[in-house]
Amino acid sequence: MRNSLILLLLSLWFGVFSAQAKTVTDITGRQVVVPDNPQRIVVGESRMLYTLALLEPGNPAQRIVGWPADLARFDAQSWQRYTQKFPQIAAIPVISGNNFRQVNIESLLQLKPDLVILARYAREDGDNDLLVSALNKAGVAVIYVDLRIDLLNNTVPSVRLLGEVLNRQQRAEQFIAFYQQHMAVIQQRLASYQGAKPKVMLHLHLGRRDTCCTTAAHGNLGDLLTFAGGDNIANASVKGVYGELNPETILSANPDVYLATGMAGPQGKRLSDLSLGPQVSPQEAADSFRRLIAKQPMLASLQAVKNHRAWSVWHNFYLSPYHVVLVEVFAKAFYPDLFADINPQQTFQQLYQQFLPLPFSGTYWSQLDNE
Repeated sequence: MRNSLILLLLSLWFGVFSAQAKTVTDITGRQVVVPDNPQRIVVGESRMLYTLALLEPGNPAQRIVGWPADLARFDAQSWQRYTQKFPQIAAIPVISGNNFRQVNIESLLQLKPDLVILARYAREDGDNDLLVSALNKAGVAVIYVDLRIDLLNNTVPSVRLLGEVLNRQQRAEQFIAFYQQHMAVIQQRLASYQGAKPKVMLHLHLGRRDTCCTTAAHGNLGDLLTFAGGDNIANASVKGVYGELNPETILSANPDVYLATGMAGPQGKRLSDLSLGPQVSPQEAADSFRRLIAKQPMLASLQAVKNHRAWSVWHNFYLSPYHVVLVEVFAKAFYPDLFADINPQQTFQQLYQQFLPLPFSGTYWSQLDNE
């Protein structure tokens, strides 16, 4: 009887212990033992809030105890909207300026995290490896997600991984179904298309850099461009994820479609920034796009601009699962007849209504009208 009681107590103890942790496989293939219900999470970039908001009901940062300041710096409009609705977000300790590479390990450990969630970057260095090693030695679990490099292959696994880690599996699967349904429409329709592909120029950060022109090719928005059926003029000359297009390449290609990204709003850093995002009106977006193109004669001379086949798009799509909307914008810009029935605005509003804690606001793309 006594032995049976001991066995019962041991089985109950081990059952409780095993429920307190579980093993997951992160986006890099690492098997990591994580808390079953983490409550003190540090994230490698605060713009991960875009994804957490899809999964966490109520305050999407309710478990965050530290993050960099990139959301407040690069998306002041979203920061304002979230902190107005959830004031406790503004009190989360800032652990670095822009990203996790500047984090001090001692300061981080003082936050007593039980989980650290890091993003994969196009250009890695050894700093993260040292930091992860130090965190592991301190008994802190670290997982990687990828919401910015291989978007086509890693978005769904990353959302699913976050759903598993946060015990929000059902919400994760609901968004994944939404995402895959919309992506499949584009993929299937293009699979039966037999015509020519438009030549497309993707210009990152219009108005924010003195040189022209930073672009994405093999990864990130470059992959989305290709998925949506565009022929990226950067593919031949840019071998990595990001690179520079020189004027000769641009003028020689004379693209059919021009795409520019930007992310400044009413409280943006410079008046020359391209206005897009939450709280931006369609007129503000259109005016800023027209003004910036007019300042660059080379861009203004492109047939894409002259033919009104030029669009500005919100840059922060590049690290968010919301890029499913951008794929529809791209597809409709490239093939207006083939995707005449696709409504990206409606898709984005549905995404907000079904998954996010805030009402839809703002302007996230604009077609150049040349008025």
